[in-house]
Amino acid sequence: MSDPVANKLRAAVIGVGYLGHFHAQKYQANQDVELVGVVDSDLARAEEIAAEVGAQAFADYHDVLPLVDMVSIVVPTQFHYAVAKDCFNAGCHVLLEKPITQTVAEADELIQLAESKGLTFQVGHLERFNPAVMALKGILHNPEFIESHRLAPFKPRGTDVNVVLDLMIHDIDILLSLVDHPLKTINSVGVPVLSEEVDIANARLQFENGCVANVTASRASRETMRKMRIFQQDAYVSIDFQSRKISIYKKKKGISLIPGLPNVGIEEHSFDQGDPLKDEIDSFVSSVRHRTPPVVSGVDGKRALEVAIQITGKLWHEVTE
Repeated sequence: MSDPVANKLRAAVIGVGYLGHFHAQKYQANQDVELVGVVDSDLARAEEIAAEVGAQAFADYHDVLPLVDMVSIVVPTQFHYAVAKDCFNAGCHVLLEKPITQTVAEADELIQLAESKGLTFQVGHLERFNPAVMALKGILHNPEFIESHRLAPFKPRGTDVNVVLDLMIHDIDILLSLVDHPLKTINSVGVPVLSEEVDIANARLQFENGCVANVTASRASRETMRKMRIFQQDAYVSIDFQSRKISIYKKKKGISLIPGLPNVGIEEHSFDQGDPLKDEIDSFVSSVRHRTPPVVSGVDGKRALEVAIQITGKLWHEVTE
């Protein structure tokens, strides 16, 4: 295996369907990376993407592991554990798409394996690289109530899991990064609409410090919405992840222009379009090269999975009762 400091890092993408295709493009564009191979069980698909990005095509990921330093794993969730385990055992750093695994026990084993081998383990919670999310840390302190809506039209892709593991887990991960306290209670309800799995769900999360989060996710909506509202004692913050805008409402000193109402100041921040997937992969490459902790670690991915599984358990209780 090459020295990651002295040479370009050698990478492969395992699974080049819809999202994996984009992973391959981002690695190909990174000047610190040599994209060695792309892997797909459909060899024709692998060959198509390989020709586009100038890499070698593989049908079996085991064949590419001796040739690379790092991999993106973009396969169906049920294969995450087995593929990631093989990659770690081969000495590869891993960027694993969300959700991290199917079970918490599997996640724990992968985290321990990566740590024992001194390998970087990053989980693909892409929304953490949204510039509006990255800006929140300088704005928020001690949130007391959070409300989020993540709604999307139905797409067959991703229906191997329910909407909690498909869409809501993004907001779960964001919430856990913003509210640094243990969860106290979880209540949830959900309904299958267009697939065999739950397609619309709502969860109420109460943290030990008293903060409450009301989270809704749907993949059976006509329009796309990705918004979050956060309330703390001195401010109300509204985030539109889709348009990458933050609005901050704060009480101000002085007399309001409207009699009887408090004087409220409004700050609005807009962020460039950006490329969150490029930023995610560039961050992963940097973590490997400089041996620094990833933005979204395996532990972060496990925490989000734990909460998602608890929500899912209550969803099925509601649906099947």
